[in-house]
Amino acid sequence: KMAEKQEEPSNTQNGEPDNAEEGEGKKKKKLKREDLPPFEIVTGERLPAIFFKFQFRNVEYSSGRNKTFLCYVLETQGKESVTSRGYLEDEHAAAHAEMAFFNTILPKCESSLRYNITWYVSSSPCVTCADRITETLKKNKNLRLTIMVGRLFMWEEPEMQAALKKMKSAGCKLRIMKPQDFEYVWQNFVEQEEGEEAKAFVPWEDIQENFQYYEEKLAEIL
Repeated sequence: KMAEKQEEPSNTQNGEPDNAEEGEGKKKKKLKREDLPPFEIVTGERLPAIFFKFQFRNVEYSSGRNKTFLCYVLETQGKESVTSRGYLEDEHAAAHAEMAFFNTILPKCESSLRYNITWYVSSSPCVTCADRITETLKKNKNLRLTIMVGRLFMWEEPEMQAALKKMKSAGCKLRIMKPQDFEYVWQNFVEQEEGEEAKAFVPWEDIQENFQYYEEKLAEIL
């Protein structure tokens, strides 16, 4: 048990770099956390590289990776096509990033427009979010959604498998992110250090095997 305990990722890995100036603010911050409204969505232009490297890793056991990061490309086709992109993460248990997308980024679908949406998500949705996606797609026939996921979340659970199947039958395309997809996210959604040349994406050791592992699992489920 002791050895296992040490395996837990430190804050730094968890995408919360510990730096000196935060040290003092930490205590205050802890108290502050409690007073935050139950629903706060962090959105941003680009996500910090440290979050990406930790949260998007397509590992088999996702210890400590209990947040969802969702990068989106939203193409609205009307008289003119408009494309917007950004990312969401869930800050509080009350609002998962998938829900936040429908609550804030696309709260209403105009029936005269067509929406092509691609999400790049660190892991596949939970049952509740999957059901919400299914309902939204059934209600809005003008909405096309492709979800690229780094990992499958709780895929052994029959309830989860059923929810993913429902999403598929509602027209949602669910795909496992290939190494090229991770590279795409790195180039388009991850902050590069200021003043530096954009760093090339460095694939982790088992990126290809893990992709194949999850792709087989997904094929079995769907």
